[in-house]
Amino acid sequence: CNTTFASASNLNVHRRVHTGERPFKCLRCPKTFPVGGALTKHMRTHTGAKPFTCQTCQRCFSDLSNLNRHKRVHTGEKPYQCMYCEMKLRTSSALKSHLRTHTGERPYPCNYEGCDKKFSLSGDLATHKRTHTGEKPHKCTTCEKRFSDHSALVRHTRLHTGEKPYACTICQKTFAQSGSLSRHLLTHSGEKPFGCDQCEKKYADKVSLKRHILLHEVNPPELVELASPAVLPAPVSPPAVKPQPGV
Repeated sequence: CNTTFASASNLNVHRRVHTGERPFKCLRCPKTFPVGGALTKHMRTHTGAKPFTCQTCQRCFSDLSNLNRHKRVHTGEKPYQCMYCEMKLRTSSALKSHLRTHTGERPYPCNYEGCDKKFSLSGDLATHKRTHTGEKPHKCTTCEKRFSDHSALVRHTRLHTGEKPYACTICQKTFAQSGSLSRHLLTHSGEKPFGCDQCEKKYADKVSLKRHILLHEVNPPELVELASPAVLPAPVSPPAVKPQPGV
């Protein structure tokens, strides 16, 4: 491949890329490695050793590269720039995942029969598979309700704690979920992004739009028009009841 090296030992190690030679074998599992350093790192998955410590938060890691990535949480460093937008990411893997939001790539297909869904993240695929298996590994420690993904558990937990971490910057009202805050902000902006494709009506949220669409499905033009309070007949008061003599 014409790659050059400063020493014969480095050249010998590189040749294993072409030959596939992996002379370093794990004594606890069948895995093999081309270099001794890779075997040393792998052995920590068996021993649980984490010799690299963050001096800021004392969190420990099994290899130096993971520690270096973690340090960016404290420094705020984001060295990986998206080529399509201005977003910067802390890790190359995070950048790779982000790029799929631009390219539309979904390399993780569901392998269950009859399901053709694909996902951009392996974690999203793992969560989706639980809709087939019924598995709910995330358990609430307060009420023992179970969930298929961790984020759903986090949202549920706020019902118990009362935590509302999403605050409106206009009126300071707080919400337990980001989606609730997004819907609330529309009350300030007056924006109605959800339009009916059968008429000109627009709504601030999907729920109101769905209720409106049902009117078209039940009795298209007549019932939709009657849904307006302006054209509903005024309520009729019941006749007054005269008291009977001697009662």
